[in-house]
Amino acid sequence: MGRPGTAARRYADAAFELASRDDTHDAWLEGLETAVQLLGDERVAAIVDSPAVALADREALIERLLAALVAASVLNLTMVLVQRGRIDALPAVATQYRRLLNRHRGVTEAIVTSAVPLSAAETAAVRTKIESMLGSSVELASRVDDDLIGGLTVRVGDRFIDASVRGRLERLRDQLVVGAR
Repeated sequence: MGRPGTAARRYADAAFELASRDDTHDAWLEGLETAVQLLGDERVAAIVDSPAVALADREALIERLLAALVAASVLNLTMVLVQRGRIDALPAVATQYRRLLNRHRGVTEAIVTSAVPLSAAETAAVRTKIESMLGSSVELASRVDDDLIGGLTVRVGDRFIDASVRGRLERLRDQLVVGAR
């Protein structure tokens, strides 16, 4: 059996190849995100992912939900995932597709984690700082972790910048331990 996410990567690769051929990158991205949102509703997911519900009924539900909102190619991919019992992979497919599109466009993905939610101005300031450090556009995802106490951390690929109070306290503790020897 393959690693988790391998199937999602293959589906995303295929979708990206189709989007590149037809120059429909944004339509694919919007369609995948719409499908994830609508099929992610727990009431819908309970039906779409249930082997107790006839495949034709699951397909009909997806058709009713998505046909008017997404491109036919996205609808077809969603149907293939349902038919193969892999609809649970749809969010990962959308995530992988977004990564491929960002890489294609030269956009770097970064995750900022803070102790409290950042305001729009703070998020923009962090994005601007990271873009100036990297020299490229940045897609910034925000997370909240109250264990940080204050400050924030930023992860860009394999780089990690720790400007949190927790990180400072840990570094101070390490210095005190080394100094006590």
